[in-house]
Amino acid sequence: MKLMKYEGFYGSVEASVEDGCLFGKLEFIDPLVNYEGGTVHEIEAAFHEAVDDYIKSCEELNVEPRKPYKGTFNVRIGRDLHRAAAISAKQQEINLNELVKRAIQREVAAR
Repeated sequence: MKLMKYEGFYGSVEASVEDGCLFGKLEFIDPLVNYEGGTVHEIEAAFHEAVDDYIKSCEELNVEPRKPYKGTFNVRIGRDLHRAAAISAKQQEINLNELVKRAIQREVAAR
C-alpha cells in the first residue's frame, strides 16, 4: 500500500480496476475519512481536501484530530519465537519489552 503525507496526516492510495478509479482513506485516525479520484493528481487533491475538512471538523467539535497511541500493544508471535526472544533478552540482560522495542526501532530506521 502506498501512503501520501500532508499536514502531518497519512492517507492510503489503492486502485479499483472494476471502477477505474483510485481511492484511499486517512490512516491512523479514529473516524473513517475516505476519498477518491480518477488520476494521481485528482487523488492527491482529494486527499488534501479530506485532511483540510477533517482538521476543520475537529476544530469545530473541539476534539483531538489524531488517534492517540498509548505506547502499548499486544503481539502474537507463536510459542517458539516467544521463547527464543525471551532467551535472547535474558542473554543480553534486558527484558523482553526492551528487546522488542529495539527490534522495532531497527526495522523503522531501516525504512
